[in-house]
Amino acid sequence: MALLSLTDAHLAYGHVPLLDGAAFALEPGERVALIGRNGTGKSSLLKVLAGVERLDDGLLQQQGGLRRVYVPQEPQFAPGASVFDAVAEGVAQARALRERYESLASGDHHPPAEDRQADASAPSSGRDDAGSLDDLDTLQTRIEALDGWTWEQRVQEALQRLHLDPHARVDALSGGTRKRVALAQALVARPDVLLLDEPTNHLDIDAIEWLQDLLVQWRGTGAGSGSSGGLVLVSHDRAFIDAVATRIIELDRGVLRSYPGNFAAFEAAKARELENEALASARADKLLAQEEVWVRKGVEARRTRSVGRVARLQALRAQRAARRDQLGQVRLELDAGLPPGKIVAELKDVSMRFGQQLVIDHFSATILRGDKVGLIGPNGAGKTTLLKLILGDLQPTSGSVRQGTRLQVAYFDQMRAGLDLNATLADTISPGSEWVEFSGQRKHVMSYLNDFLFSPERANSPVRTLSGGERNRLLLARLFALPANVLVLDEPTNDLDIDTLDLLEELLQGYGGTVFLVSHDRRFLDNVVTSTIAWEGDPAYGGRPGLWREYEGGYEDWKRQRERARLLAASPQPARPVAPVVASGGAAMAPPAVEPLPQAAAPAPAPRPSAPPRKLSYKEQRELEALPARIEALESEQRTINAELADGLLFARHPQRGAELSARHAQIEDELMHALERWEVLAAR
Repeated sequence: MALLSLTDAHLAYGHVPLLDGAAFALEPGERVALIGRNGTGKSSLLKVLAGVERLDDGLLQQQGGLRRVYVPQEPQFAPGASVFDAVAEGVAQARALRERYESLASGDHHPPAEDRQADASAPSSGRDDAGSLDDLDTLQTRIEALDGWTWEQRVQEALQRLHLDPHARVDALSGGTRKRVALAQALVARPDVLLLDEPTNHLDIDAIEWLQDLLVQWRGTGAGSGSSGGLVLVSHDRAFIDAVATRIIELDRGVLRSYPGNFAAFEAAKARELENEALASARADKLLAQEEVWVRKGVEARRTRSVGRVARLQALRAQRAARRDQLGQVRLELDAGLPPGKIVAELKDVSMRFGQQLVIDHFSATILRGDKVGLIGPNGAGKTTLLKLILGDLQPTSGSVRQGTRLQVAYFDQMRAGLDLNATLADTISPGSEWVEFSGQRKHVMSYLNDFLFSPERANSPVRTLSGGERNRLLLARLFALPANVLVLDEPTNDLDIDTLDLLEELLQGYGGTVFLVSHDRRFLDNVVTSTIAWEGDPAYGGRPGLWREYEGGYEDWKRQRERARLLAASPQPARPVAPVVASGGAAMAPPAVEPLPQAAAPAPAPRPSAPPRKLSYKEQRELEALPARIEALESEQRTINAELADGLLFARHPQRGAELSARHAQIEDELMHALERWEVLAAR
């Protein structure tokens, strides 16, 4: 039985419905990732599932006694609260019941004044003690059901698991630590259904990997039935979704579509769906155009036998008006400004201290024009400090930093501090003017905003009306309107939808200037950067305070080299030094690892002469001719299964059928891969 189910759900803000007859079911043990464009209503849907908001129409059902906990994007806490008190809010009900029980048991309980006056006017019947005993029995039962006798231990365990200081004030914490507090508050409540809105925002990479491992192992309590609970999360972190989710739900134009498997399988299925939808729309538009030409002939259309055809034309017009076309794509362009010198920055033996704290210890690097550098490190490690040293905003305690010439720097601030919430979108992009100067050309501010999916009707709306993802998109619009040959992007991926992330990746890959990218989106780093500057102060990997190293490649390259260094450091075998890897710019970097000495150098075998290609046998020729039809049949079956799995209530109505279809879907993927590989091998011969 489904933990939660949504049937024929309708929800609208303004003239466009966010939910338009949507259906969804969450089965025990499922971890569902909810994805979609910014502004399509993902957070609103999550609030509906949490019971925070109500549907305009439709039905939301849940199991009896189900406990739901919702963690918003930006969690709010009571002013001045300590971390312990904030986390303890997750067991507020159990805490209040136990306090009441202890008060009744000690005889310190006093009813309100009006109750005392009423009791004084009534004759004593000797039932007060009996009533208290009844209350104590009831309270004890409720406390035991909520496991409230040990709520302090539960809070302490959560604080230890999330590495939180119970005495710290929540107001003074960073965004990432506040998100940890919110997660601890949710987990300590032991919910049956956990609803997370952008849980990776403001978390560093280590915290994201820790959280994904935690959610994969989390089982909930299953509404007290002993079965597993369920998880629904909104996220745009593709690597995080791949690691955590068992199913992907896309909210697209008011409808929920279900996709089994990982994110790569979703992308392939979605591409095929959009292609089929475009073909169907083109056919409908062509038929409508033909009927419009026919009806303009006038005399023929007024004949009695043509009444049915006129009615069909009217129906086609209505369908075209009601059809909500695929949302547009963001159009991103960058003005690379004046070409800078070849060297952007050169750091030699740089160290930086703040009092007794050593943030950077003897770091050297050379950054060249066109480099795309990723900075990796936990929150508070000193990424911002290192960036300020590179760009000349700070002077090092020791060592030297030399900046290049003709640098035009543009900053993207993850905290959106540069946005005036009361200003309009148009004034934010081009204050005091209706035009944007871009790459030597002028563009009207309305047209420029439309490139970033802001309609002309919203151009005069205040910034405070935008969602988090829309504010990030507005920041990008303002940033890209400035001529810059050096881009400093501090967490640009927060709240951006996946389509915009893909476009931003392509833009930065083709950008001719220099990019400094601080991001915790591992896939975004891998797809954009050419080198990585990583903090390696973790003693578990042989690090020391303030240690930074530069590596070629992205996050996964650095991670593999760091793990190899850890294994070799723990190995007792003698080692020989490895020649340093040279990054772009000629700066010698620390080697990724040391390699053990080989025991003996075996002579390489002489290469065998390559055999001439063998012709296909009769059987192989027949196999090659049959493969296209086989592949087409598999793809057709896969499309049919995808259409059936897209029904969000399939798993609720026919769980066995849903499981069979999911298994067959995975089997088809394997068969398709084998057929395509076989086709490639035979065709090459």
